[in-house]
Amino acid sequence: MAKKRIGFIGTRFAGTDGVSLETFKWAKVLRDEGHECYYMAGELETPASRSLLVPECHFRNEQIWSIHEACFGHTTRSRDISLLTEECKRGIKEHIYEYVEKFKIDVLVPENAITIPFNIPLGLAISEYMMESKIKMIAHHHDFYWERARFLQNACWDYLATGFPPNLFMAQHAVLNSSQHHQLSLRRGLSAVIVPNVMDFNHEPSPADEYSEDIREQLGIAPDEVFVLQPTRIVKRKGIEHAIELVHRLGRPAKLVISHAAGDEGEEYYSRVLQYAELLKVDLVLCADNVSETRGILPDGRKIYTLADMYQRCDIVTYPSYIEGFGNAFLEALYYRRPIVVNDYSIYKYDIKPKGFRSIEMDGYVSAQTIRDTCEILDNPARAAEIADHNYKLAERYFSFEILRTQLNAMLMECFGAQ
Repeated sequence: MAKKRIGFIGTRFAGTDGVSLETFKWAKVLRDEGHECYYMAGELETPASRSLLVPECHFRNEQIWSIHEACFGHTTRSRDISLLTEECKRGIKEHIYEYVEKFKIDVLVPENAITIPFNIPLGLAISEYMMESKIKMIAHHHDFYWERARFLQNACWDYLATGFPPNLFMAQHAVLNSSQHHQLSLRRGLSAVIVPNVMDFNHEPSPADEYSEDIREQLGIAPDEVFVLQPTRIVKRKGIEHAIELVHRLGRPAKLVISHAAGDEGEEYYSRVLQYAELLKVDLVLCADNVSETRGILPDGRKIYTLADMYQRCDIVTYPSYIEGFGNAFLEALYYRRPIVVNDYSIYKYDIKPKGFRSIEMDGYVSAQTIRDTCEILDNPARAAEIADHNYKLAERYFSFEILRTQLNAMLMECFGAQ
């Protein structure tokens, strides 16, 4: 395959959200294959020489968010909102032209931008640009709007039908799981390739080092307390109330550490989590400020750790999600060989568990068996290590960078043929 210029486009490529993490994994594999990668978004932590920052691409841009708020939770929209959407779409589309021409992009890779309608003008702009150009596109889908109940009452069915995702012959589609594969075909008449989330299981993670030795002290976790890590944003579909109940019922000193902030779905669920923890007398450690892609020091002198530091120093991971596109945290727990308590969410049940992975399971609620299994793992390090080795070997077979490399090469071959 001749070397290509790959142009990622999305709302943000920064921080530790799932879309950004998977984008950077795709970019690493593509760079290893000799391709060049570029980025356009409303928030960027990418090399400036390869990036185009467009504030209107971010879903929290004032105008973009006003469109979002006017379109969802309502059944009609005002003429002014329609006009504003059109204006924003045109502006973003001009930036896409600038982006492609400036970096001589060969393949455009929308990252969830024509999948979930947080930024409606962005999705429409990408769709319209595709109709006006001959550029190749590989759309990387993470979360479709029909997978989220909050998007189903809306005043923008016309926009969703046009651009989320568009039905364009020049586009290829990559989805995370078999359910999305079926639904995309059923709802939009589009075929797709299943490209699951991955980790670099072909290379063992670096061992924990001196920098993170004081992580318990920094987070206020006593030596005799169980360090329970909830490595997600505080949003409703993550089911964090189950993690709180689990910690409450362990019957031993423990703290629940939540690594991410509330995110993009409001503060109501965040308040619910705090109130529920107070009700059950569970100590929460909210440490979003202390977790980043890179280590560092906060203005008040506290240390910043990476997610890798958090995984390597915790005792157990909780992942009681109701809905996941795939499950980055599940793979991360396997990569760092941590035991994990997982809800039987549909993608885990159909795409992950049948491959033979072993975890502590709950089926929609924390049962007495869930508590017994958790305590057994905490009390039996040898058993935990045996399961961790088993899971790591399976993940290396099914969810490694080598799997991603094969699939990306195949999609590029579909775009350009053998060269």
